[in-house]
This record gives sequence, C-alpha cells and structure tokens, in this order.
Amino acid sequence: MSIFDTLDEDIRVVLERDPAARTRLEILLCYPGLHAVWMHRIAHACWRADFKTLGRWISHLARFLTGIEIHPGASIGRRFFIDHGMGVVIGETAEVGDDTTLYHGVTLGGTTWNKGKRHPTLGQGVVVGAGAKILGPITVGAGAKVGSNAVVVKDVPPGATVVGIPGRIVEETGSAQQAARFAAYAVVQNQDDPYAKALQTLVEHTHELEASLAALGEKLAKVEQAVQQGRADGDRGEALRAVK
Repeated sequence: MSIFDTLDEDIRVVLERDPAARTRLEILLCYPGLHAVWMHRIAHACWRADFKTLGRWISHLARFLTGIEIHPGASIGRRFFIDHGMGVVIGETAEVGDDTTLYHGVTLGGTTWNKGKRHPTLGQGVVVGAGAKILGPITVGAGAKVGSNAVVVKDVPPGATVVGIPGRIVEETGSAQQAARFAAYAVVQNQDDPYAKALQTLVEHTHELEASLAALGEKLAKVEQAVQQGRADGDRGEALRAVK
C-alpha cells in the first residue's frame, strides 16, 4: 500500500466513525487525532531507523501541536482513529491493533520502571472511552470495549465490555458480529451492569423489609392497645364489685 493509499484510508476512517466530519478538507485541517497519527508514523520510522532523538523530537512536536502524546516506539496499526484527542498518552511499548478507536483523555500506560514490555496491547477493533486508563503489560482482546473513566489492570477477553474502577466485565460475548460492532465511547445500549443490578435488588429487598417491619409494628401496637383495654375493663369490673 502506497503512502497516498494510507492517507486516504485514514481520512475515510474519520468519515466513517465521526458523524460530525463533513468534508475531506475539514478533516485535513481540523482533526488533531489524524495529525498526531501521521506525525507518529514519521517519528516511528525514525525510531526504527535508530534516529531515536529525532523520533522523540517529532513526537514532542506532535504533542505540542495536538495535545496527544504517542511515544515513537509505540506500534500503531492501520485505520487507527483518535477522536477529539486532547490528553491521550500512549507509552513506548504499547501495541495498538487495526481499526482501534481511542477518545480523549485515554492513557495506555506502564506500571513498572523496567525497560522491557510494560505497556498494554490492544487487539483489533478495540474501542476505549474518554478518560479510560489501561495500565501495564496486559492484553485487551479484539473487539473489546473499555468504558469511559474505567481503570483496567487485568487482561480483557475478546468482545468483552469493561467499566468501573477497577475495571470489571459487564458484558462478554463470543459473537463475532457483536464483537465487531462499533460503540461510540464504548457505550452499548441496554447494557446491564451485574453490580448495579445486585445493588438494586438489595435496595428493593430493604424496602420490603421496612414495609414488613412497619406492618408488624402496627400489629404489635394493636395487641398492646387491646391488652391495656382489657386491663382497664378488668379494673372497672373490680371497682363495681367492690361497690356492690
């Protein structure tokens, strides 16, 4: 594939995944995510050719111009899309598969000072929502979705949806069709969170217990009232008998 085919492919990806994109000229001029990816490709080529300082300088320039920091050592696949982009950080040993989408504020970070593999690997077609942090040399499987602001520190199976801090799986599917579907900000409609459902069940059970206790309290009050009334009637009977 020629460089012009690659550039055309990148522009078509923006048109497909961002409904706000109108024209190719607008995309060329106004999409920092696209600019960051293009500059990363140049920086990565320099890095691989052992011009590492030049690669870092180009990466630094891209960060200054776009607000997106991609280390020149990171490996980025085809049709990679960064939407909005401000605050995205991708570490040196990160690997990002084809057709992956990241939103603003995403971090693919390391959790160790060791020189080896310390950043995550994202499979093909992964969607990572705004503000999410994927940390350490873990693997996020193909077609997985990471919800906004999630913090993921463990492997994610293909096609799964992860939310929360720490990240937990709320949807897991083996369906290739479901795994391949695109979800903006990694949000899936009608998605059920088992933790939220469990909490809701506990709340409903608590309300039922409160209602039962209230009914029991009313019954005890009536019994106590009846006992007191019986005692009062008994005292009046004793008084009448004494008068007689």
